[in-house]
Order: sequence, then C-alpha cells, then structure tokens
Amino acid sequence: MAIDLPKAIVDYFEADRAKDAGSVSRCFTETAVVRDEGNIYRGRAKIGHWKAESSRKYNYTAEPFSLAKEGDRIVVACHLAGDFPGSPLDLRYFFMLEGGKIAELEIVP
Repeated sequence: MAIDLPKAIVDYFEADRAKDAGSVSRCFTETAVVRDEGNIYRGRAKIGHWKAESSRKYNYTAEPFSLAKEGDRIVVACHLAGDFPGSPLDLRYFFMLEGGKIAELEIVP
C-alpha cells in the first residue's frame, strides 16, 4: 500500500534505509528531540550519533504502511525486520514537523 508521507518523513526513511546518519540528522531541526528505547536525544549532533549507533548495531529494514494524525503529531506505522531482538515487529513513529523539518520524533512499539 502506498502512503503519501510528508517530504521530511520520506527523507528520514530514505536516509535511514541508506544508513546515512548525517542525512538522517539533517532531516531534523537544530533543536529537535528524539525519544527511542527509553532514551532522549536532543539536537542534530546527538540524533546523528543515535542513528549511527543503531545502524552499526543492527541490520534492518523499515517499511511504513499507514499514516494517521493525532493532534499535532503525524503517526506512521512501520514494519521493521532485521537482526535485532524481537524481529520482526511493528512500531509507531510519532512525528512533529516544523518548517519542513522534524522537530520531534518518538518511536514506540
């Protein structure tokens, strides 16, 4: 099923697929916040480090399959499969956008 994602989110998933932490971090505002696996990453540098570490640690694919709105957040359900514990699984990505960039991202099961 094709879903029509905002450009910043498309860019995020494309950079993630390419395992390009620098490109992932450039999808975010300078003061963006990411919440993932009980950790909080603030700012592009920390977000780039988070993505570089997760890409080194695991091989995976992420396939978005649905899109919804919850208040100011865009919710993307995504199927992940790879060499991480619990694979495969579906996660929800809660995005807040600002000025064509990602201002906040929370990833939850």
